[in-house]
Amino acid sequence: MREQDPLVVVMTAGGMNPQVMINALSERFPNLHVIEEQPETKGTLLKRRARRFGWITALGQLATMVASRLGKSVAARRSIEILRDYGRSAEPNPSVPVTRVASLNDPTCHAAVTALQPKAIFTISCRILSARTLAAMPCPVINFHAGINPMYRGQMGGYWARVAGDEENFGATVHLVDKGIDTGGSLYEKRIKPSPSDSLATYPLLMTAAAVDISIQAIEDALNGTLKPYQPSGPSHLRYPPPVWTWAYHGLTKRIW
Repeated sequence: MREQDPLVVVMTAGGMNPQVMINALSERFPNLHVIEEQPETKGTLLKRRARRFGWITALGQLATMVASRLGKSVAARRSIEILRDYGRSAEPNPSVPVTRVASLNDPTCHAAVTALQPKAIFTISCRILSARTLAAMPCPVINFHAGINPMYRGQMGGYWARVAGDEENFGATVHLVDKGIDTGGSLYEKRIKPSPSDSLATYPLLMTAAAVDISIQAIEDALNGTLKPYQPSGPSHLRYPPPVWTWAYHGLTKRIW
């Protein structure tokens, strides 16, 4: 790391896919710092979804997440292929400093950002940033989204694109963060062709590995003051995980898992 390198902060709740992105970004931005929050518990997520959808649907969504991981060996083999094909690594990188906080929306996170004074912030796999948190950020905040906006905002964008027969919009978006859910101005998009062996368990990794280049470009634009956000066309839909009966139906009838 050189003192003159601009500081870039990655905000995340951790996990394999964010680690792949962090490793790739650290090669391009040596002055990289990670702020990692504690993931929300399954109980917290379940209660929030129950308030929105009702307990039956919320439990069905949880069952999908559990069932989709039953084929761990198949997903593990495919994950290895993806990392190999894109030349990525998911191994922890001890050279990248990490500040751990309970939540990115806590004052401790705000204080850490104030102390670090980054020139760009990149979020991946984390909770929605509150208006207060966004107001405390001293620089552009960019998000990696595993879906094409605005049609596939929220969660499982690749899955829903495939279910809709919209394979041309299977991909990822890098966009600015605002107070909405994946509603900030788009910066770059990357469309990808999934393998027949891909599923809910590997779609996000595939998109992450494939979209490193547009993520780097967006951060470079932020550092250079050349961000050019635009509003993408198409209907706006906020997506959520499918309940297990929907997931099983499309898996059995369309071979989309």
